[in-house]
Amino acid sequence: MRGTMLIGILLLICGLAALAWPAISYTDRDKVVDIGPVEVTTTKTKHVPIPPVVGGLAAAAGVVLMISGGRRG
Repeated sequence: MRGTMLIGILLLICGLAALAWPAISYTDRDKVVDIGPVEVTTTKTKHVPIPPVVGGLAAAAGVVLMISGGRRG
């Protein structure tokens, strides 16, 4: 019972977070020039989009698991 409720809460939180922040961004660093002690790097910020459907389904699944976990006990 507690495991189902915990997983439901985690899914609900992750689903709502995915709806609030529709993209995950990260920084990618590449080495352009490396000549002895001289090193030149570039920094690019990339984004990974999260579809709203995924966030909504995760939140709905979390609610269902919380309800089913609460009814058993």
